[in-house]
Amino acid sequence: MKRVLNISIKSIVIILFVIASSSYITKTESKTYSNNINNNVNLSTMALKVDEFIANDIYSAKDTYTGDLTGYVYNCPLCNGHLGCMYRYDITDGKTTYNDEVYGTVRIVASSKNLPCGSIVRFNKSFVSSEPVIAIVLDRGVRGNALDLLSSDINYALNLGRSVVTYDVLRKGWGNES
Repeated sequence: MKRVLNISIKSIVIILFVIASSSYITKTESKTYSNNINNNVNLSTMALKVDEFIANDIYSAKDTYTGDLTGYVYNCPLCNGHLGCMYRYDITDGKTTYNDEVYGTVRIVASSKNLPCGSIVRFNKSFVSSEPVIAIVLDRGVRGNALDLLSSDINYALNLGRSVVTYDVLRKGWGNES
């Protein structure tokens, strides 16, 4: 009987050892498995996020055009002191800017109907500004891809002359359309 009891105790000890060992191995394996999942990188998802960021960036170009840049004043021979897109916006006091909800204070330009009212454009012309000029289309009266920059006085408008400008469209129209 003592021998049977010894074998039973040895068996129980071995069984407990096997159970303890197997649960230790399982814990180690599951921990390693979890680390591998956390270290995986899904490059497709990252690429989509980068594309989404660029699309939502308000300063990324949606289109690029080349046309003539000229200057005009509110009381030019064909002007009546009112803007084609915002008739009630008073510019007879020499105002040349508009406060946009998204872009802040921007210059005013006239464009053809190629660009909807409220479109935001950006161009670089060192004789206009050392910084890129951000402007909003609030007026009409030009053809094609030309832009006409609203100026505070006739001398400034005349000094702008006519030059070729390449400009980026940052927003087309008032809405969120791209």
